[in-house]
Amino acid sequence: MSLRHDFPRIGIDAIALAVPRRFVELAELAEARGVAPSKYLSGLGTRRMAIAAPDEDPITLGANAARRLFQRSGASPADIGLCVVGTETAVDHAKPAASFLHGLLGLPSACRVFEAKHACFGGTAGLLNAVDWIASGSARGRAALVVCSDVARYALGSAGEPTQGAGAVALLVRERPRLLEIEVGQTGTYARDVYDFWRPLHHKEALVDGHYSVQCYLDALAGAYGEWRRVAGDGEPLARACYHVPYGKMARKAHRHRRAMDGLTEQAADESFAVEVEPSLDLPSRIGNIYTGSLYLALASLLNAEARALQGQRVGLFSYGSGCCAEFFAGRIGPEAGALVAALEVDAPLDACRRVSVAEYEALRGGDEAADRRPAPEGAERGGAGLDGRVVYLGLDSSERRVYASEPAPDA
Repeated sequence: MSLRHDFPRIGIDAIALAVPRRFVELAELAEARGVAPSKYLSGLGTRRMAIAAPDEDPITLGANAARRLFQRSGASPADIGLCVVGTETAVDHAKPAASFLHGLLGLPSACRVFEAKHACFGGTAGLLNAVDWIASGSARGRAALVVCSDVARYALGSAGEPTQGAGAVALLVRERPRLLEIEVGQTGTYARDVYDFWRPLHHKEALVDGHYSVQCYLDALAGAYGEWRRVAGDGEPLARACYHVPYGKMARKAHRHRRAMDGLTEQAADESFAVEVEPSLDLPSRIGNIYTGSLYLALASLLNAEARALQGQRVGLFSYGSGCCAEFFAGRIGPEAGALVAALEVDAPLDACRRVSVAEYEALRGGDEAADRRPAPEGAERGGAGLDGRVVYLGLDSSERRVYASEPAPDA
């Protein structure tokens, strides 16, 4: 039976991305690792993985995505009353990523800021918290900024290596949203204590029990989707579905699993995949896994491909975070989404990316540990809201505080 309440219209009003400037072609990585390229390209459903340089981290990526969001959407930092950053690759054990962004973006002092960590679920935790904040009346007409920003790292030569990536997705959440109106109060949730993916405090790189993690993902999907169907009832069918995408092939497994719960045969589920899911996988295949932003990268890809055709239609979203927690929810594409997505130029940041060789990639990865400890240039000052251009990480000052500045060229 559906549980319905008289909530205001709330959802995602605008979306923007930021990605590192470099990427590796997975076909080239496969050859360097002595495996058939098809194992990565077809087996994973990914073509490239974005690689963060020493001056790129979750703060710079998040700040650059948010600044692009403001520039393209018409919104202002002054509109924001809540800023949540979902990340599992934070740069400080105490100071939250949201505080860095608060200063770099010039958000109001009367603003609630915090960081959400739950593996890849952190971004969704931030989004749904923002929706509830608005629905409760606490927003008082203000908007929320939710930023999902991560750098996915695995050991060189490991099974997880080709599932790396890096990037950020910024979401503007407010009443009367133009892109996606979320069905407030109608989500299906699932949680269980599992050890499928983890990163000990002394590790820069994640550890994963791959086969177990896939099973945990599918179990969580079944639990969350089953609960969503109970709560949301038998409403209008979903025209499309976006899934958490650590790699494209996982979305195919997820879709087959979910549609089986709807009574479809495996063949029918696979046939529906091309229409219902495939348009959401272009950007993930060109960037790789970005952890907390993975689901919203899929949503951005879907909107970039089909926003105009999907105006007024219903879309399902599934978020999974190892450990684990998952949520299934739905929303409706806005009547002006097509024109807005064209103005946002969602995929434009990828135009500035350049391919690097496997040797260059390995050299960049070899500097991971040093990047967090290197001193900032003498005389460098911590950047603030007046920064122009792309935000970059310079290093640590004499008190071991991270220093951010900007390149002189303006954002694209």
